[in-house]
Amino acid sequence: MADNNSPLRGRALITGGSSGLGLMFARHLARRGLDLVLVARNSERLEEVAVELGKNGVRVEALPADLSSDDGVRAVSERLSSTESPINVFVNNAGAGLYTRMATADPEPLLRGTQLMARAPMVLGGAAAAAMKERGEGVIINTSSMAAAAPMGAYSAIKAFVRVWSDSLAIEVGKHGVQVVSFIPGWVRTEFHERSGVSTSSIPSWLWLDADRVIEECLADVEKGKTTSTPSKRFKITGFLAKHAPAPAVAAVVKKLNKGRR
Repeated sequence: MADNNSPLRGRALITGGSSGLGLMFARHLARRGLDLVLVARNSERLEEVAVELGKNGVRVEALPADLSSDDGVRAVSERLSSTESPINVFVNNAGAGLYTRMATADPEPLLRGTQLMARAPMVLGGAAAAAMKERGEGVIINTSSMAAAAPMGAYSAIKAFVRVWSDSLAIEVGKHGVQVVSFIPGWVRTEFHERSGVSTSSIPSWLWLDADRVIEECLADVEKGKTTSTPSKRFKITGFLAKHAPAPAVAAVVKKLNKGRR
């Protein structure tokens, strides 16, 4: 059950909560005794997950919403702003693979990806932060990516935005009792890549992490009061090298990793 001294208590809202890392967050938080509000597009899948997680003895609310649409973002924003059943922990996690060319006359896939993984997190994170600031407490976990550390395409650029935006929000609302955490996972074994239709054969096996471990490390970092969580030493080192190694060397590695992914 949830520790009353832990910031991870009360009710958590998780976007992308029916699959991948979002589902893993939901499972771990349910085991800690937090009630849940799960957001995803597929209402049938949401209901199945709600039944599964309800077996932990917690209340689970399913909120179907497509965060690539303005209506979906508005619905979740209103739920985050509720004063009757407030959200104590917000996991800003919904996302999808975006492995498309940037040199294109058809920007539609890029615009959809930006809406889902940049605009929606910014709007929802802002709504959650405003409500939590008013109460003087709360936790927001924004899912960025280790891909944000290197020029690996549009997905990397979007996740770099999320990282900087999240770090900036942490500075703005930290003094008001709101903890904002930039969650920076590397390659994690979930169905994310398979659902995105992306080959992962170019990714060395030693880079892959277990999803349970990644979420547990992130939540432990939250409880330590950190504002950045990069699970595993290997990705902490990877992030350092991506930032400080010579740009030509980083570009060479990126080209090798990207080979065959599209």
